[in-house]
Amino acid sequence: MSVVRPKKFLGQHFLKDLDIARQIADTLDDFSDVPIVEVGPGMGVLTQFLLEKNRDLTVVEIDRESVPYLQDHYPALKDKIVEADFLTLDLSKLYGDKFCVIGNYPYNISSQIFFKVLDYKDKIPCCSGMLQKEVAERIASKPGKKAYGILSVLLQAWYDIEYLFTVSEKVFDPPPKVKSAVVRLVRNNRQHLNCDEKLFKTVVKTGFNQRRKTLRNSMKPLLGKDCEAYSNPIFGERPERLSVAEFEELTNIVANHLTRE
Repeated sequence: MSVVRPKKFLGQHFLKDLDIARQIADTLDDFSDVPIVEVGPGMGVLTQFLLEKNRDLTVVEIDRESVPYLQDHYPALKDKIVEADFLTLDLSKLYGDKFCVIGNYPYNISSQIFFKVLDYKDKIPCCSGMLQKEVAERIASKPGKKAYGILSVLLQAWYDIEYLFTVSEKVFDPPPKVKSAVVRLVRNNRQHLNCDEKLFKTVVKTGFNQRRKTLRNSMKPLLGKDCEAYSNPIFGERPERLSVAEFEELTNIVANHLTRE
């Protein structure tokens, strides 16, 4: 097989620029003793540079056309090609201990991939790769910025995030209609939240469901219309202005109210 055809329904845009692929591979160098899981290797433009580093590498590919191509062109992978949907895969079966995640992520599922990483946050010390610029900005955005949202808060609770560089649409086949960006997430020292983690997620999502409104309005689905807690100044803020620590505080206020009901 000479080439793999990019498939629109899989959100495939194959990177052609080898220098950019090498730079992406280098983002995991600080974790040189940790195995790697690559998501969606396609024709292996990133894979080849990961293999050069002599790392323990497993690739996860859903495209049935890509799998034989990888087997033919990268015999070093041997039994390390997993034909599966990364989003439904039990990652703990790939590696019992820690592993890093990397990829040129399909645009149509990039947010879901990072939510999946969150599910394995205690096993994934570093996650990096390329995705749509808009989503990359959202992940790395700080409080008070327009891009700051649900994904920003939930990921930044557990990871330190770097927006590394922007990538032109011209270096892909086929060229996407938007620019791309490379980000790196490194697990922080947080072992637990200072609140109930499940409720924290609910509070963050509820707050941003009506992001232009103050929390006094957006929290009504959880607290009702006339909750006495609304006298707290935090409810006068919009969700995009709250840091992770302030969302923890808000979660505890919500929890106290729900407990008294």
